[in-house]
Amino acid sequence: MPETVKIFDTTLRDGEQSPGASLDRNQKVEIARALEALGVDVIEAGFPISSPGDFESVQAVTKAVREPVVAGLARCQKADIKAAWQALQGARQPRIHLFLSTSPLHMKYKLKKSPEEVMRIAADMTRYACSLCQDVQFSPEDATRSELPFLARIVETVIQAGASTINIPDTVGYTTPGEFEILIRELYARVPRLKQIMVSVHCHNDLGMATANSLAVIRAGVRQVECTINGLGERAGNAALEEVVMALKTRAKFFGVRTKIQTRQIARLSRLVSTATGIVVQPNKAIVGGNAFAHEAGIHQDGIIKQRLTYEIMNARDIGLKENRLVLGKHSGRHALAKRLQKLGYHLGEKELQAFFGRFKELADKKKEVFDEDLFALMEESMDTPKKVYSLEHVQAFSGSGMVPTAAVRLIKAGQVLQGSGTGDGPVDAVYKTIDALLGRQHKLTGYAIQAITGGTDAQGEVTVQLAGRGRVITGRGAHTDIIVASAKAYINALNRQEVMESRRAHGKKKTLSK
Repeated sequence: MPETVKIFDTTLRDGEQSPGASLDRNQKVEIARALEALGVDVIEAGFPISSPGDFESVQAVTKAVREPVVAGLARCQKADIKAAWQALQGARQPRIHLFLSTSPLHMKYKLKKSPEEVMRIAADMTRYACSLCQDVQFSPEDATRSELPFLARIVETVIQAGASTINIPDTVGYTTPGEFEILIRELYARVPRLKQIMVSVHCHNDLGMATANSLAVIRAGVRQVECTINGLGERAGNAALEEVVMALKTRAKFFGVRTKIQTRQIARLSRLVSTATGIVVQPNKAIVGGNAFAHEAGIHQDGIIKQRLTYEIMNARDIGLKENRLVLGKHSGRHALAKRLQKLGYHLGEKELQAFFGRFKELADKKKEVFDEDLFALMEESMDTPKKVYSLEHVQAFSGSGMVPTAAVRLIKAGQVLQGSGTGDGPVDAVYKTIDALLGRQHKLTGYAIQAITGGTDAQGEVTVQLAGRGRVITGRGAHTDIIVASAKAYINALNRQEVMESRRAHGKKKTLSK
Protein backbone atom coordinates (compact mmCIF):
# COMPACT_ATOMS: atom_id res chain seq x y z
CA MET A 1 0.00 0.00 0.00
CA PRO A 2 1.50 3.40 -1.00
CA GLU A 3 2.14 5.92 1.76
CA THR A 4 -0.46 8.65 2.23
CA VAL A 5 0.30 12.33 1.77
CA LYS A 6 -1.91 14.44 4.02
CA ILE A 7 -3.64 17.46 2.54
CA PHE A 8 -3.69 20.51 4.79
CA ASP A 9 -6.16 23.00 3.31
CA THR A 10 -5.70 26.66 4.20
CA THR A 11 -8.33 28.17 1.89
CA LEU A 12 -10.21 29.58 4.88
CA ARG A 13 -7.08 31.23 6.28
CA ASP A 14 -4.38 31.98 3.70
CA GLY A 15 -6.83 31.77 0.80
CA GLU A 16 -9.05 34.34 2.46
CA GLN A 17 -6.07 36.69 2.61
CA SER A 18 -6.31 37.16 -1.16
CA PRO A 19 -7.28 40.80 -1.73
CA GLY A 20 -11.07 41.05 -1.95
CA ALA A 21 -11.65 37.43 -0.89
CA SER A 22 -13.17 38.03 2.55
CA LEU A 23 -15.55 35.27 3.66
CA ASP A 24 -18.29 35.54 6.27
CA ARG A 25 -18.97 32.87 8.88
CA ASN A 26 -21.70 31.11 6.90
CA GLN A 27 -19.53 30.93 3.80
CA LYS A 28 -16.65 29.51 5.82
CA VAL A 29 -18.89 26.84 7.29
CA GLU A 30 -20.26 25.89 3.85
CA ILE A 31 -16.75 25.63 2.40
CA ALA A 32 -15.51 23.69 5.46
CA ARG A 33 -18.27 21.10 5.02
CA ALA A 34 -17.38 20.79 1.35
CA LEU A 35 -13.71 20.35 2.28
CA GLU A 36 -14.71 17.58 4.69
CA ALA A 37 -16.65 15.87 1.88
CA LEU A 38 -13.57 16.29 -0.33
CA GLY A 39 -11.57 14.35 2.24
CA VAL A 40 -8.93 16.85 3.36
CA ASP A 41 -6.96 15.82 6.45
CA VAL A 42 -6.59 19.27 8.01
CA ILE A 43 -8.66 22.45 7.68
CA GLU A 44 -6.93 25.63 8.78
CA ALA A 45 -10.06 27.55 9.73
CA GLY A 46 -8.56 30.97 10.38
CA PHE A 47 -6.38 33.25 12.49
CA PRO A 48 -8.53 33.64 15.64
CA ILE A 49 -6.85 36.65 17.19
CA SER A 50 -6.94 38.68 13.96
CA SER A 51 -10.59 39.75 14.45
CA PRO A 52 -13.75 38.84 16.40
CA GLY A 53 -15.27 37.65 13.12
CA ASP A 54 -12.39 35.29 12.45
CA PHE A 55 -12.57 33.95 16.01
CA GLU A 56 -16.29 33.22 15.59
CA SER A 57 -15.73 31.64 12.19
CA VAL A 58 -13.13 29.24 13.60
CA GLN A 59 -15.55 28.32 16.38
CA ALA A 60 -18.32 27.71 13.82
CA VAL A 61 -16.08 25.50 11.68
CA THR A 62 -15.10 23.36 14.67
CA LYS A 63 -18.78 22.62 15.25
CA ALA A 64 -19.57 22.03 11.56
CA VAL A 65 -17.00 19.30 10.76
CA ARG A 66 -15.96 16.15 12.61
CA GLU A 67 -13.53 14.18 10.46
CA PRO A 68 -10.70 16.63 9.65
CA VAL A 69 -8.25 18.14 12.10
CA VAL A 70 -9.19 21.82 12.59
CA ALA A 71 -6.25 24.21 12.96
CA GLY A 72 -6.07 27.78 14.20
CA LEU A 73 -3.09 29.99 13.35
CA ALA A 74 -1.15 31.83 16.06
CA ARG A 75 1.98 33.91 16.30
CA CYS A 76 4.45 32.92 18.98
CA GLN A 77 2.69 35.11 21.51
CA LYS A 78 0.63 33.96 24.50
CA ALA A 79 -2.41 36.07 23.55
CA ASP A 80 -2.48 34.51 20.07
CA ILE A 81 -2.12 30.98 21.43
CA LYS A 82 -4.87 31.51 24.03
CA ALA A 83 -7.23 32.90 21.39
CA ALA A 84 -6.54 29.99 19.05
CA TRP A 85 -7.11 27.44 21.80
CA GLN A 86 -10.38 29.06 22.90
CA ALA A 87 -11.66 29.18 19.33
CA LEU A 88 -10.78 25.48 18.84
CA GLN A 89 -12.62 24.21 21.93
CA GLY A 90 -15.42 22.61 19.91
CA ALA A 91 -13.06 20.66 17.64
CA ARG A 92 -12.83 16.88 17.90
CA GLN A 93 -9.23 17.11 16.65
CA PRO A 94 -7.81 20.60 17.37
CA ARG A 95 -4.40 21.83 16.25
CA ILE A 96 -2.56 25.03 17.14
CA HIS A 97 -0.39 26.22 14.29
CA LEU A 98 2.48 28.43 15.48
CA PHE A 99 4.73 30.51 13.25
CA LEU A 100 7.80 32.63 13.84
CA SER A 101 10.22 34.21 11.35
CA THR A 102 13.67 32.65 11.06
CA SER A 103 15.34 34.34 8.08
CA PRO A 104 18.02 36.99 8.77
CA LEU A 105 15.92 39.52 6.83
CA HIS A 106 12.77 38.92 8.90
CA MET A 107 14.55 38.69 12.24
CA LYS A 108 16.39 41.98 11.65
CA TYR A 109 13.68 44.13 10.08
CA LYS A 110 10.36 42.53 11.10
CA LEU A 111 11.00 41.05 14.55
CA LYS A 112 13.98 43.24 15.47
CA LYS A 113 15.34 40.35 17.50
CA SER A 114 18.55 38.37 17.58
CA PRO A 115 18.67 34.72 16.50
CA GLU A 116 19.08 33.63 20.12
CA GLU A 117 16.01 35.60 21.20
CA VAL A 118 14.01 34.00 18.39
CA MET A 119 15.24 30.56 19.47
CA ARG A 120 14.12 31.17 23.05
CA ILE A 121 10.69 32.50 22.02
CA ALA A 122 10.13 29.52 19.72
CA ALA A 123 10.93 27.05 22.49
CA ASP A 124 8.89 28.83 25.19
CA MET A 125 5.80 29.37 23.04
CA THR A 126 5.86 25.82 21.66
CA ARG A 127 5.95 24.46 25.22
CA TYR A 128 3.09 26.75 26.18
CA ALA A 129 0.97 25.68 23.18
CA CYS A 130 1.70 22.02 23.95
CA SER A 131 0.48 22.56 27.52
CA LEU A 132 -2.93 23.40 26.04
CA CYS A 133 -3.18 21.23 22.95
CA GLN A 134 -1.67 17.82 22.13
CA ASP A 135 -1.33 18.66 18.42
CA VAL A 136 1.01 21.60 17.76
CA GLN A 137 2.47 22.51 14.38
CA PHE A 138 5.41 24.89 14.10
CA SER A 139 6.35 26.92 11.00
CA PRO A 140 9.70 28.76 10.73
CA GLU A 141 8.44 31.62 8.56
CA ASP A 142 10.53 32.44 5.47
CA ALA A 143 12.35 29.14 5.94
CA THR A 144 13.68 28.99 2.38
CA ARG A 145 15.64 32.23 2.94
CA SER A 146 16.83 31.16 6.37
CA GLU A 147 20.40 30.05 7.09
CA LEU A 148 20.41 26.25 7.11
CA PRO A 149 22.37 25.76 10.39
CA PHE A 150 20.00 28.10 12.26
CA LEU A 151 16.92 26.58 10.61
CA ALA A 152 18.04 23.10 11.66
CA ARG A 153 18.69 24.28 15.24
CA ILE A 154 15.27 25.89 15.64
CA VAL A 155 13.53 22.83 14.16
CA GLU A 156 15.38 20.60 16.64
CA THR A 157 14.47 22.98 19.47
CA VAL A 158 10.70 23.06 18.81
CA ILE A 159 10.60 19.27 18.36
CA GLN A 160 12.17 18.92 21.81
CA ALA A 161 9.58 21.41 23.10
CA GLY A 162 6.76 19.14 21.87
CA ALA A 163 5.85 20.15 18.28
CA SER A 164 4.36 17.16 16.45
CA THR A 165 4.42 18.67 12.95
CA ILE A 166 7.13 20.82 11.38
CA ASN A 167 6.05 22.90 8.41
CA ILE A 168 8.74 24.35 6.14
CA PRO A 169 7.17 27.33 4.36
CA ASP A 170 8.42 28.96 1.18
CA THR A 171 6.73 32.11 2.43
CA VAL A 172 7.58 34.37 -0.49
CA GLY A 173 7.74 31.79 -3.29
CA TYR A 174 11.51 32.17 -3.58
CA THR A 175 12.84 28.63 -3.93
CA THR A 176 12.97 26.22 -6.88
CA PRO A 177 12.07 22.51 -6.97
CA GLY A 178 15.60 21.12 -6.98
CA GLU A 179 16.78 23.59 -4.37
CA PHE A 180 13.82 22.87 -2.08
CA GLU A 181 14.35 19.11 -2.30
CA ILE A 182 17.99 19.56 -1.27
CA LEU A 183 16.93 21.76 1.68
CA ILE A 184 14.47 19.14 2.96
CA ARG A 185 17.02 16.32 2.60
CA GLU A 186 19.58 18.43 4.48
CA LEU A 187 17.12 19.06 7.31
CA TYR A 188 16.41 15.34 7.61
CA ALA A 189 20.16 14.71 7.76
CA ARG A 190 20.84 17.44 10.35
CA VAL A 191 17.75 16.75 12.50
CA PRO A 192 17.33 12.95 12.80
CA ARG A 193 14.19 13.36 14.94
CA LEU A 194 12.38 14.82 11.90
CA LYS A 195 11.94 11.25 10.65
CA GLN A 196 9.77 10.50 13.67
CA ILE A 197 7.25 13.29 13.13
CA MET A 198 5.20 14.81 10.31
CA VAL A 199 7.03 17.17 7.94
CA SER A 200 4.92 19.61 5.94
CA VAL A 201 5.49 22.31 3.32
CA HIS A 202 3.63 25.51 2.50
CA CYS A 203 4.57 26.97 -0.89
CA HIS A 204 3.66 30.32 -2.38
CA ASN A 205 3.44 30.94 -6.10
CA ASP A 206 5.34 34.19 -6.62
CA LEU A 207 7.53 32.61 -9.32
CA GLY A 208 4.83 30.21 -10.51
CA MET A 209 6.48 27.18 -8.88
CA ALA A 210 4.31 26.50 -5.82
CA THR A 211 2.90 23.20 -7.09
CA ALA A 212 6.24 22.07 -8.53
CA ASN A 213 8.03 22.87 -5.26
CA SER A 214 5.40 21.01 -3.23
CA LEU A 215 5.69 17.92 -5.42
CA ALA A 216 9.49 17.95 -5.47
CA VAL A 217 9.81 17.56 -1.71
CA ILE A 218 7.37 14.67 -1.53
CA ARG A 219 10.13 12.58 -3.09
CA ALA A 220 12.38 13.79 -0.26
CA GLY A 221 10.02 12.42 2.42
CA VAL A 222 7.50 15.23 3.07
CA ARG A 223 4.09 13.76 3.87
CA GLN A 224 1.89 16.84 4.35
CA VAL A 225 1.24 19.55 1.79
CA GLU A 226 -0.47 22.85 2.60
CA CYS A 227 -2.53 24.22 -0.25
CA THR A 228 -5.73 26.08 -1.20
CA ILE A 229 -8.63 25.60 -3.56
CA ASN A 230 -7.98 27.39 -6.88
CA GLY A 231 -4.53 28.36 -5.57
CA LEU A 232 -5.88 31.34 -3.62
CA GLY A 233 -3.68 33.19 -1.16
CA GLU A 234 -1.43 36.15 -0.46
CA ARG A 235 0.01 37.88 -3.55
CA ALA A 236 0.27 35.23 -6.31
CA GLY A 237 -1.38 32.62 -4.10
CA ASN A 238 -0.47 29.17 -2.79
CA ALA A 239 0.03 25.73 -4.23
CA ALA A 240 -3.36 24.74 -5.67
CA LEU A 241 -4.93 21.74 -3.96
CA GLU A 242 -6.41 20.47 -7.20
CA GLU A 243 -3.03 20.60 -8.96
CA VAL A 244 -1.14 18.80 -6.19
CA VAL A 245 -3.79 16.12 -5.77
CA MET A 246 -4.31 15.42 -9.47
CA ALA A 247 -0.56 15.35 -10.10
CA LEU A 248 -0.18 12.68 -7.41
CA LYS A 249 -3.14 10.75 -8.84
CA THR A 250 -2.14 11.05 -12.49
CA ARG A 251 1.56 10.29 -11.85
CA ALA A 252 0.98 7.75 -9.07
CA LYS A 253 3.69 5.37 -10.28
CA PHE A 254 6.26 8.17 -10.33
CA PHE A 255 5.51 9.58 -6.88
CA GLY A 256 4.56 6.30 -5.20
CA VAL A 257 2.12 7.95 -2.78
CA ARG A 258 -1.60 8.62 -2.57
CA THR A 259 -4.05 11.01 -0.89
CA LYS A 260 -7.50 10.48 0.65
CA ILE A 261 -9.06 13.15 -1.55
CA GLN A 262 -12.36 12.32 -3.26
CA THR A 263 -11.36 13.94 -6.53
CA ARG A 264 -14.86 13.96 -8.02
CA GLN A 265 -15.69 16.75 -5.56
CA ILE A 266 -13.00 19.06 -6.93
CA ALA A 267 -14.96 20.86 -9.66
CA ARG A 268 -17.92 21.55 -7.36
CA LEU A 269 -15.69 22.90 -4.60
CA SER A 270 -13.75 25.06 -7.04
CA ARG A 271 -16.99 26.69 -8.20
CA LEU A 272 -18.18 27.11 -4.60
CA VAL A 273 -14.98 28.91 -3.56
CA SER A 274 -14.97 31.05 -6.69
CA THR A 275 -18.57 32.12 -6.08
CA ALA A 276 -18.03 32.80 -2.37
CA THR A 277 -14.85 34.84 -2.82
CA GLY A 278 -15.89 36.55 -6.05
CA ILE A 279 -12.52 35.59 -7.58
CA VAL A 280 -13.05 34.12 -11.05
CA VAL A 281 -10.95 31.12 -12.06
CA GLN A 282 -8.92 31.96 -15.16
CA PRO A 283 -9.99 29.88 -18.18
CA ASN A 284 -6.57 28.27 -18.68
CA LYS A 285 -6.13 27.38 -14.99
CA ALA A 286 -4.88 23.81 -14.60
CA ILE A 287 -7.48 21.20 -13.61
CA VAL A 288 -10.42 23.54 -12.86
CA GLY A 289 -10.17 26.24 -15.54
CA GLY A 290 -12.96 26.38 -18.11
CA ASN A 291 -10.55 25.33 -20.85
CA ALA A 292 -8.76 22.58 -18.89
CA PHE A 293 -10.79 19.86 -20.63
CA ALA A 294 -11.76 21.85 -23.74
CA HIS A 295 -10.41 21.32 -27.26
CA GLU A 296 -10.82 23.56 -30.29
CA ALA A 297 -7.96 22.69 -32.66
CA GLY A 298 -9.18 20.30 -35.34
CA ILE A 299 -6.18 17.97 -34.98
CA HIS A 300 -6.75 17.71 -31.22
CA GLN A 301 -10.49 17.18 -31.63
CA ASP A 302 -9.93 14.40 -34.16
CA GLY A 303 -7.51 12.69 -31.79
CA ILE A 304 -9.87 13.03 -28.82
CA ILE A 305 -12.77 11.57 -30.81
CA LYS A 306 -10.65 8.56 -31.79
CA GLN A 307 -8.98 8.04 -28.39
CA ARG A 308 -9.31 10.45 -25.46
CA LEU A 309 -5.82 9.70 -24.16
CA THR A 310 -4.21 11.20 -27.26
CA TYR A 311 -4.66 14.71 -25.85
CA GLU A 312 -5.91 14.21 -22.28
CA ILE A 313 -3.85 12.84 -19.41
CA MET A 314 -6.80 13.04 -17.02
CA ASN A 315 -10.47 12.15 -17.28
CA ALA A 316 -12.85 15.09 -16.78
CA ARG A 317 -15.11 12.77 -14.75
CA ASP A 318 -12.31 12.30 -12.20
CA ILE A 319 -12.75 15.88 -10.97
CA GLY A 320 -16.54 15.82 -11.13
CA LEU A 321 -17.24 17.05 -14.66
CA LYS A 322 -19.58 15.11 -16.94
CA GLU A 323 -17.20 15.04 -19.90
CA ASN A 324 -14.59 16.98 -21.80
CA ARG A 325 -15.70 19.74 -24.14
CA LEU A 326 -15.06 19.99 -27.86
CA VAL A 327 -15.21 23.74 -28.46
CA LEU A 328 -16.45 24.59 -31.91
CA GLY A 329 -14.58 27.55 -33.36
CA LYS A 330 -12.59 28.60 -36.38
CA HIS A 331 -9.89 25.97 -35.66
CA SER A 332 -12.35 23.07 -35.46
CA GLY A 333 -12.46 20.28 -38.02
CA ARG A 334 -15.26 18.38 -39.74
CA HIS A 335 -15.06 15.37 -37.40
CA ALA A 336 -15.78 17.49 -34.33
CA LEU A 337 -18.62 19.28 -36.12
CA ALA A 338 -20.14 15.98 -37.28
CA LYS A 339 -19.95 14.55 -33.76
CA ARG A 340 -21.66 17.60 -32.27
CA LEU A 341 -24.39 17.53 -34.95
CA GLN A 342 -25.01 13.86 -34.23
CA LYS A 343 -25.45 14.68 -30.54
CA LEU A 344 -28.01 17.27 -31.57
CA GLY A 345 -29.85 14.71 -33.66
CA TYR A 346 -28.62 15.60 -37.16
CA HIS A 347 -27.03 12.90 -39.31
CA LEU A 348 -25.59 14.40 -42.48
CA GLY A 349 -24.21 12.63 -45.52
CA GLU A 350 -20.70 13.48 -46.74
CA LYS A 351 -21.87 16.06 -49.30
CA GLU A 352 -24.35 17.65 -46.89
CA LEU A 353 -21.68 17.82 -44.19
CA GLN A 354 -19.20 19.42 -46.56
CA ALA A 355 -21.71 22.09 -47.55
CA PHE A 356 -22.71 22.73 -43.95
CA PHE A 357 -19.06 22.84 -42.86
CA GLY A 358 -18.49 25.79 -45.20
CA ARG A 359 -21.35 27.72 -43.62
CA PHE A 360 -20.11 26.76 -40.15
CA LYS A 361 -16.62 28.11 -40.95
CA GLU A 362 -18.09 31.40 -42.15
CA LEU A 363 -19.85 31.80 -38.82
CA ALA A 364 -16.86 30.60 -36.79
CA ASP A 365 -14.69 33.30 -38.35
CA LYS A 366 -17.07 35.88 -36.86
CA LYS A 367 -17.49 34.30 -33.41
CA LYS A 368 -15.11 33.14 -30.68
CA GLU A 369 -17.19 30.02 -30.09
CA VAL A 370 -20.07 28.43 -31.97
CA PHE A 371 -22.69 27.11 -29.55
CA ASP A 372 -25.36 24.44 -30.00
CA GLU A 373 -27.99 27.15 -30.45
CA ASP A 374 -25.95 28.55 -33.33
CA LEU A 375 -25.86 25.13 -34.96
CA PHE A 376 -29.63 24.77 -34.55
CA ALA A 377 -30.12 28.11 -36.30
CA LEU A 378 -27.71 27.23 -39.11
CA MET A 379 -29.31 23.84 -39.58
CA GLU A 380 -32.83 25.23 -39.59
CA GLU A 381 -31.78 27.83 -42.12
CA SER A 382 -30.20 25.14 -44.30
CA MET A 383 -33.18 22.81 -44.12
CA ASP A 384 -35.67 25.65 -44.37
CA THR A 385 -34.25 27.35 -47.46
CA PRO A 386 -36.62 27.23 -50.45
CA LYS A 387 -35.43 27.21 -54.04
CA LYS A 388 -33.40 30.38 -54.38
CA VAL A 389 -34.93 32.84 -56.79
CA TYR A 390 -33.07 35.66 -55.08
CA SER A 391 -29.63 35.50 -53.47
CA LEU A 392 -28.28 38.19 -51.17
CA GLU A 393 -24.79 39.17 -52.26
CA HIS A 394 -24.20 42.31 -50.25
CA VAL A 395 -25.98 44.55 -47.78
CA GLN A 396 -24.81 47.63 -45.92
CA ALA A 397 -26.68 50.20 -43.88
CA PHE A 398 -25.76 53.55 -42.35
CA SER A 399 -27.69 55.30 -39.61
CA GLY A 400 -27.20 57.53 -36.61
CA SER A 401 -28.42 60.67 -34.94
CA GLY A 402 -28.60 63.60 -37.34
CA MET A 403 -28.48 61.50 -40.53
CA VAL A 404 -31.00 59.77 -42.82
CA PRO A 405 -30.78 55.97 -42.58
CA THR A 406 -29.40 54.67 -45.90
CA ALA A 407 -28.88 51.16 -47.25
CA ALA A 408 -27.02 49.62 -50.19
CA VAL A 409 -28.08 46.17 -51.42
CA ARG A 410 -26.88 43.79 -54.14
CA LEU A 411 -29.02 40.80 -55.17
CA ILE A 412 -28.67 38.06 -57.77
CA LYS A 413 -31.78 36.95 -59.70
CA ALA A 414 -31.40 34.32 -62.41
CA GLY A 415 -27.76 35.31 -62.89
CA GLN A 416 -28.64 38.99 -63.15
CA VAL A 417 -27.13 41.45 -60.68
CA LEU A 418 -29.55 43.90 -59.08
CA GLN A 419 -28.04 46.60 -56.94
CA GLY A 420 -29.04 49.97 -55.61
CA SER A 421 -29.47 52.12 -52.53
CA GLY A 422 -32.33 53.74 -50.68
CA THR A 423 -33.44 55.37 -47.45
CA GLY A 424 -35.93 54.56 -44.75
CA ASP A 425 -37.08 55.29 -41.20
CA GLY A 426 -34.26 53.12 -39.81
CA PRO A 427 -31.49 50.89 -41.15
CA VAL A 428 -33.70 47.80 -41.47
CA ASP A 429 -36.51 49.79 -43.09
CA ALA A 430 -33.97 51.28 -45.52
CA VAL A 431 -32.77 47.77 -46.45
CA TYR A 432 -36.30 46.48 -47.04
CA LYS A 433 -37.36 49.49 -49.10
CA THR A 434 -34.21 49.18 -51.21
CA ILE A 435 -34.96 45.49 -51.86
CA ASP A 436 -38.53 46.35 -52.85
CA ALA A 437 -37.27 49.04 -55.24
CA LEU A 438 -34.82 46.61 -56.87
CA LEU A 439 -37.60 44.07 -57.42
CA GLY A 440 -40.10 46.67 -58.60
CA ARG A 441 -42.78 45.67 -56.13
CA GLN A 442 -43.80 46.55 -52.60
CA HIS A 443 -44.23 43.92 -49.91
CA LYS A 444 -46.32 44.35 -46.81
CA LEU A 445 -44.36 43.55 -43.67
CA THR A 446 -46.78 42.35 -40.99
CA GLY A 447 -44.31 40.98 -38.46
CA TYR A 448 -40.70 41.48 -37.44
CA ALA A 449 -39.01 39.86 -34.43
CA ILE A 450 -35.43 39.52 -33.32
CA GLN A 451 -33.76 37.49 -30.59
CA ALA A 452 -30.21 36.63 -29.59
CA ILE A 453 -29.44 32.97 -30.18
CA THR A 454 -26.73 32.92 -27.52
CA GLY A 455 -25.22 35.30 -24.99
CA GLY A 456 -22.27 37.60 -25.54
CA THR A 457 -21.57 40.60 -27.71
CA ASP A 458 -20.65 38.31 -30.63
CA ALA A 459 -23.94 36.39 -30.41
CA GLN A 460 -25.91 35.60 -33.52
CA GLY A 461 -29.19 37.41 -33.87
CA GLU A 462 -32.11 35.50 -35.39
CA VAL A 463 -34.67 37.58 -37.26
CA THR A 464 -38.14 36.37 -38.17
CA VAL A 465 -40.30 38.36 -40.62
CA GLN A 466 -43.85 37.91 -41.86
CA LEU A 467 -45.02 39.18 -45.24
CA ALA A 468 -48.67 39.40 -46.29
CA GLY A 469 -49.48 38.41 -49.86
CA ARG A 470 -52.53 37.05 -51.70
CA GLY A 471 -54.37 36.01 -48.58
CA ARG A 472 -51.36 34.27 -47.07
CA VAL A 473 -48.80 35.15 -44.43
CA ILE A 474 -45.31 34.08 -45.42
CA THR A 475 -42.59 33.65 -42.82
CA GLY A 476 -38.88 34.12 -43.40
CA ARG A 477 -35.92 33.58 -41.07
CA GLY A 478 -32.31 34.66 -41.08
CA ALA A 479 -29.44 34.49 -38.60
CA HIS A 480 -26.16 36.36 -38.50
CA THR A 481 -23.83 38.09 -36.06
CA ASP A 482 -24.73 41.37 -37.83
CA ILE A 483 -28.40 42.11 -37.22
CA ILE A 484 -28.78 44.10 -40.45
CA VAL A 485 -27.52 41.11 -42.44
CA ALA A 486 -29.82 38.79 -40.47
CA SER A 487 -32.76 41.09 -41.28
CA ALA A 488 -31.94 41.10 -44.97
CA LYS A 489 -31.53 37.31 -45.04
CA ALA A 490 -34.90 36.84 -43.35
CA TYR A 491 -36.58 39.16 -45.86
CA ILE A 492 -35.01 37.37 -48.85
CA ASN A 493 -35.94 33.99 -47.32
CA ALA A 494 -39.59 35.14 -47.16
CA LEU A 495 -39.50 36.47 -50.75
CA ASN A 496 -38.10 33.16 -52.02
CA ARG A 497 -40.89 31.33 -50.23
CA GLN A 498 -43.39 33.65 -51.82
CA GLU A 499 -41.96 32.96 -55.27
CA VAL A 500 -42.14 29.20 -54.68
CA MET A 501 -45.77 29.47 -53.57
CA GLU A 502 -46.73 31.57 -56.58
CA SER A 503 -44.91 29.17 -58.89
CA ARG A 504 -46.77 26.22 -57.42
CA ARG A 505 -50.07 28.07 -57.69
CA ALA A 506 -49.43 28.92 -61.33
CA HIS A 507 -48.39 25.33 -62.05
CA GLY A 508 -51.58 24.08 -60.39
CA LYS A 509 -53.73 26.36 -62.56
CA LYS A 510 -52.05 25.05 -65.70
CA LYS A 511 -52.82 21.47 -64.68
CA THR A 512 -56.47 22.36 -64.08
CA LEU A 513 -56.80 24.06 -67.50
CA SER A 514 -55.22 21.11 -69.29
CA LYS A 515 -57.82 18.79 -67.85
